[in-house]
Amino acid sequence: MSIWEQAYSAHLTIGGAQITWREIIGNAFGMASAIGGMRRKVWAWPVGIIGNMLLFTVFAGLVFGMDDRAPMLGQAGRQIFFIITSLYGWWVWRASRRDGTSGEAVTPHWASASQRIGYLIAWGAGVVVVHWIFTLIGAGWPAPWWYFWCDAWIFVGSLLATFAMARGWNDFWLMWIAVDAVGVPELIYSKYYPSAVLYALYAALVVVGFVQWVRISRPHSVAEREMEAA
Repeated sequence: MSIWEQAYSAHLTIGGAQITWREIIGNAFGMASAIGGMRRKVWAWPVGIIGNMLLFTVFAGLVFGMDDRAPMLGQAGRQIFFIITSLYGWWVWRASRRDGTSGEAVTPHWASASQRIGYLIAWGAGVVVVHWIFTLIGAGWPAPWWYFWCDAWIFVGSLLATFAMARGWNDFWLMWIAVDAVGVPELIYSKYYPSAVLYALYAALVVVGFVQWVRISRPHSVAEREMEAA
């Protein structure tokens, strides 16, 4: 077995289930990125990209012939688009930080009414189109009828949430709650337990982040803003 194969297959056995270190470490990077995003730190984006790269190999494991769990091609595919969207977010936050005076990269605010209508329409239409594409591609295993709808919902919602985070919209936290509500049960069903635990923990973090961003986005006096930045 080569060094690459050893690293790829390295795992822990918990309760009779094998969990690769790639899944554990990838999710750890994902959680660190979420915390960095809540604190509006630029480093959240490159950290998240590393996690996306690791998780891609996890969800597409059976495609490589190195995992006996059902592949989740929607989850794997969205890691690629996560990387693309995260590069955009990284660029936007770096530019915002250079133009600002505080250590935070973005000022939280709500999406406008027209922006909100736009992303809701995009979400609905995107789910229909992506579901059709996923159905044509197939899951590579006898997936139940609801599987493609769930994957399409998670795929489109995750991309929109990442884009909304890059724009500094408070709405992105609510998008993640909607994604997690479907993602956690699906991951448990597919036996991706570390990822399911991460999503559950992330859901709690989302609530905290949402409250924090909404509080910051409210009108403050100059003195209050200075106290928050201290």
